[in-house]
Amino acid sequence: MDTQAVISRARRQTLGDVLRRSARRFPGKSAIECGAHIRWTYGEFDAACDRLAAGLLAKGLQKGERVAVLARNSHSFALVRFALARAGGVIVPINFMLNADEIAYILNHSQASALCVDAEFAEVGRAAAARADAVEQLWGLEDESGESPAGVESLNELAASTTDITAIEAVDVAGHDVAQIVYTSGTESRPKGALLNHDGVLWEYVTCLVDTCIEADDVMLHALPLYHCAQLDVFLGPAIYVGATNIITAAPTPENIIEKISGRGITSFFAPPTVWIAILRDHRGTAEAMATLEKGYYGASIMPVEVLKELLQRYPALRLWNLYGQTEIAPVATVLKPDEQLARAGSAGRPGLNVETRVVNDDGSDVACGEIGEVVHRSPQLMSGYFNDPERTAEAFAGGWFHSGDLATVDEDGYITIVDRKKDMIKSGGENVSSREVEEVIYLLPEVSEVAVVGVSDAKWIEAVCAFVVPREGAAPSEEQIIAHCARHLAGFKTPKRVVVLEGLPKNPSGKVLKRELRQIA
Repeated sequence: MDTQAVISRARRQTLGDVLRRSARRFPGKSAIECGAHIRWTYGEFDAACDRLAAGLLAKGLQKGERVAVLARNSHSFALVRFALARAGGVIVPINFMLNADEIAYILNHSQASALCVDAEFAEVGRAAAARADAVEQLWGLEDESGESPAGVESLNELAASTTDITAIEAVDVAGHDVAQIVYTSGTESRPKGALLNHDGVLWEYVTCLVDTCIEADDVMLHALPLYHCAQLDVFLGPAIYVGATNIITAAPTPENIIEKISGRGITSFFAPPTVWIAILRDHRGTAEAMATLEKGYYGASIMPVEVLKELLQRYPALRLWNLYGQTEIAPVATVLKPDEQLARAGSAGRPGLNVETRVVNDDGSDVACGEIGEVVHRSPQLMSGYFNDPERTAEAFAGGWFHSGDLATVDEDGYITIVDRKKDMIKSGGENVSSREVEEVIYLLPEVSEVAVVGVSDAKWIEAVCAFVVPREGAAPSEEQIIAHCARHLAGFKTPKRVVVLEGLPKNPSGKVLKRELRQIA
């Protein structure tokens, strides 16, 4: 090896390296806790990742090979994530709510050579793998309870049985190498695979550490799905980077979350607004039960201002951060910090440390303060493109900026307020209606627990504003009452033409409301 190669190796910083450095600093500190049986110190977690990485290499894993993961949250998910990074593999996390055909599409498109499954998803995983040309191996992961899928080689057992780890040294993983392919939700078309290299993900970790105050003393609960880049790369990764303690659970239910927070002394927790609302509505979510929680994070969708006020009133010691971004930027782009929550309620904040963000019109010029435009970014966190999709890559980076597809306004101080996704903006009677604006007005009603607003086809209005409302327990708001309330606060073209009362809103495992399903039932 020549001198420059030796120097490059000595200067290397990859996802596998950040875990090793944390293990050197905190070898005896709790790193991963999951279920009743897993308590890994940083030294133990690092050693297990070494063994699994070496075991995968012995099984024939090549640098750059894609390995898909279809599983709920567990210690095994974290193990595979960092072991693959160390072995030069590329992780492809898959949404476990997809069916076999949808999973097979991602397996085929990513050209994954292996699929990791837990016991719950072994059957659908087998079915999907059978339809995927490149998949040669099916590997099993332990779930939160310690169960592994029957008839599938266990990666946990492989890690436990591997003794020779010298093969890792022969793998030259660099920062510019792809670490993961994360597929977008595919609400408008086939999912796109965002290519994210080690450098981009680690730049994003630095943004998170600086702007969201993730620290070594944190005891962080990871309850939202790790297949989603928010939980994986805004919280688990940065927490490992600084040496925090990570409690992993597969059940993002209010009962389980509150029990974990009160029973384990959780200090840090992320959830989308829908989950925070569920905690507020649960009788167990008292100030006493949540007393240890110091840092709360929300994102994925906009926090209703009335819910934000309720959270701060119920839990006065809680500091809140709003994080906005998308998969393609790894994913944090802007941050609204605790001291800004009420003064800038509803805002997505300002660009994070390593992000440059603008709001532009159709010709790429900055909009005036208060005008609506599209959010665009420049950042070392950005993906290097969509896998095997040069046309959509070129479209996304038109003009040298990444186009988010989100509509927003910006004020004189640079604070961005998301108005809507382009696809969620309602065009009613020739006028633009922000679904978010209507939702905020409906949340003013004390009888309302949750609301989502969409546009539905209408003979007169082309698109009519339709509100889906979930009442609070014991309340029964009527369609007439809600429409009359909106009419007092909104222009006529913004007022819902229909209101549908539901027991609950359809959501994905990350807690994001599935508006496409609402449009289908309207």
